[in-house]
Amino acid sequence: MSKSSKAESKSPVTIIVALVTAISLLGDSMLYIALPLYWKEAGLDSIWQVGVLLSINRFIRLPFNPLVGWLYNKISLKTGLVIAIILGSITTLGYGLLRGFIAWIILRSLWGIAWSFFRIGGLSILAFDTDKDNRGKSIGLYNGLYRLGSLFGMLVGGLLVPIIGLSNVSIIFGCLTLFGLPLILLYVNTTPSMANEQDNKAVIVKERFIIRLKQGRGMIIFTGFWITLLIQGVFISTLSSLIEHNHGENVVLFGSVMSVTFLTGIILSARWIWEPFLGARFGIWSDGVKGRVPLLVLSLIFAGLTFGSVSYELPLGVMIFITFLVMIAATSLTTIVDAIALDISTNTNVVSFLTTYTIAQDLGASLGPFISFMIFGLANGFTYVYWGGASVFLLLAILWSSSYRRERRMNSSMS
Repeated sequence: MSKSSKAESKSPVTIIVALVTAISLLGDSMLYIALPLYWKEAGLDSIWQVGVLLSINRFIRLPFNPLVGWLYNKISLKTGLVIAIILGSITTLGYGLLRGFIAWIILRSLWGIAWSFFRIGGLSILAFDTDKDNRGKSIGLYNGLYRLGSLFGMLVGGLLVPIIGLSNVSIIFGCLTLFGLPLILLYVNTTPSMANEQDNKAVIVKERFIIRLKQGRGMIIFTGFWITLLIQGVFISTLSSLIEHNHGENVVLFGSVMSVTFLTGIILSARWIWEPFLGARFGIWSDGVKGRVPLLVLSLIFAGLTFGSVSYELPLGVMIFITFLVMIAATSLTTIVDAIALDISTNTNVVSFLTTYTIAQDLGASLGPFISFMIFGLANGFTYVYWGGASVFLLLAILWSSSYRRERRMNSSMS
């Protein structure tokens, strides 16, 4: 079987894992819409508890990611994904069956562990299941498909919770999560021997790539940390505050008055709609003959220019347009950076490297809101946060551009 046909024959596994992850995300994503409004139905005593519950799953992943990565070196990827599905179903069912802050703290912590299994396992399967020639396309499609779970979780949950209640919707989503089990059992056949085979490969190439891999690992982990901090930690968590700061609590758009919260939800949902298609397209471009780094540098420059501009007090329509440009840049960056991480992982221990990469991303996502809202208290705080983030994007572009030129000079001198 040729290399290309081999890649094509394996591609359904990536789609299956992405769709199973999307189904499992329904309950978690629904909470971001429903819990701030229906927190009393969950048995909570105060609105501050909502903030804790919506963030605890991210913080719990920081200490548990290394443990999950260690377990993946002992068990098959299929087994890890089965554990993730079971934990995801238990937590979502628990939202409907249990009440009270302590019970929900436990449930949200279990979901954080489940997501560690999903994230590390999903990326590892992509590393094994793809070749360099189609890895960008695959990671773009994978990211786009699993994020559809967030879109449908928010839309369907927002529609059904006012009608049938938070508990009933949670039970329905928890049962749906279990449909992922037969899909994983039937279509995913990864075993620990795959990891051992990868370890052997790492030994073979170690001497040849050791210097470049050390540099590459540190660079991509550093980049993944900052991009996640700025996109997930800053942009997504503070966009509603930014719009409210510039335009007030309610805005007029196309002759209709709407809340900033509703408008922000519509804007952010747009990315989940285009992500499967645009993410795959960016991935295909990065798979091309010029490689991933030139497209990454262009995306970083584009992100830097638009990220800072969105903080200006612009007409609402112009601000929304620039916001869409930031999200397009985010789609490109997450696709390409994940693809580069997968490229590097195939020359080392896949699971161990991707565990470190995931820890860096989770740390960035956790620190972003904390740093942002501290700086917002200062005069011109929004300008500092967004133009500071823009400066980071541009600095990363300079670092990657310099590294790329240095690599090309090395290759020219060797040829």
